[in-house]
Amino acid sequence: MDLIKIGKFIASCRKEKKITQEELAEKLYITDRAISKWERGLSLPDADKMLDLCDILDINVNELLNGERIDMKDYPKKTEELLIEMSKQEEMKNKELLFSMWIILVVSVLFYIEIILLAVNTLEEGVLLGTIICISTIIFLIAGFIALKFEVDAGYFECSKCHHKYTPTYKQILFAPHIVVFRYFKCPKCGKRSWNRKVMTK
Repeated sequence: MDLIKIGKFIASCRKEKKITQEELAEKLYITDRAISKWERGLSLPDADKMLDLCDILDINVNELLNGERIDMKDYPKKTEELLIEMSKQEEMKNKELLFSMWIILVVSVLFYIEIILLAVNTLEEGVLLGTIICISTIIFLIAGFIALKFEVDAGYFECSKCHHKYTPTYKQILFAPHIVVFRYFKCPKCGKRSWNRKVMTK
């Protein structure tokens, strides 16, 4: 999606309706700074504001996300193009989350090993050494839980039996055996346990 194009379209539709940014913001119960950010292409309206915005500007969501009015004969094509674009963006976002997860895991493991080795080799046994090991272990565990949250938020898992794609809970991911991008889950649709693969889009 082209945020600049969408922003210009919002501004154009607003001006057609002879509504100021302040008036539009008041109707949507938000600040005029949010409207300004949309119109400058810095952000998109939140999902819970899109329908209200479309009602006020007399456009539909498809037109809003395409950044232009759509002729009825072009509607199926534009809808298809929008769905493909949204799917690509979802896949890219999920890949970024997974990449962040791996960065957090690698950095935290290296940090933990370095700190433990340094402490063991330079300090004598005692309270200070125990404290450093405890604190570094807690930091390592926190990093692990954050990385796990990224895995929950990134993409879906696909059942190897019925190919149903779903998002497991944090608890399910925490306790599921795993091998790289596979986790052993019970599918919520077919009820069978198998190694489910991580996928980026539905």
